[in-house]
Amino acid sequence: MNLFDTIGIDGSFVVIGLAAFSVLLLILILVLFHKNSRLTKRYEKFMQGEEAVSLEKAFGKKFGQVDALIEKTKQIDSRLEKIDETLLYAYQKVGVVRYDAFQMGGKLSFALAMLNEKNDGFIINSMHSTGEGCYTYVKEIIKGESFVILAEEEKEALEMALNSRV
Repeated sequence: MNLFDTIGIDGSFVVIGLAAFSVLLLILILVLFHKNSRLTKRYEKFMQGEEAVSLEKAFGKKFGQVDALIEKTKQIDSRLEKIDETLLYAYQKVGVVRYDAFQMGGKLSFALAMLNEKNDGFIINSMHSTGEGCYTYVKEIIKGESFVILAEEEKEALEMALNSRV
């Protein structure tokens, strides 16, 4: 007596069912092989760049370029810090007042105030005279103030410099 006879199943149905299941599995395997083949071709095409350069090499090159850019950015930042420090001492605020020193006609005299970020600097006062030449004076400015008495034109030039925008 056979196992299928005790259950009441005809053995030929089992064989036919297993054959159909095997054919179905074979079809699924063929479909998977086909999809795998297409995926492999796409992967190989993806990995090949222009002039047969692999994607791995292209990524390596790009990462090298990024590293170079990071290094260059650090150098630029360092230079910018030095420039910022230097600008603190550069004269960047200016005030100029032209005037007629001896009421001779024409504003040929001037007061020039030049200040840095900390309002330190100087005032140059140049007074022009037709007969006697030109007199020039320099007065030091510290934190926006002079320790020497300023003429009205010098005060005006200093105020212009203090109020100028950087």
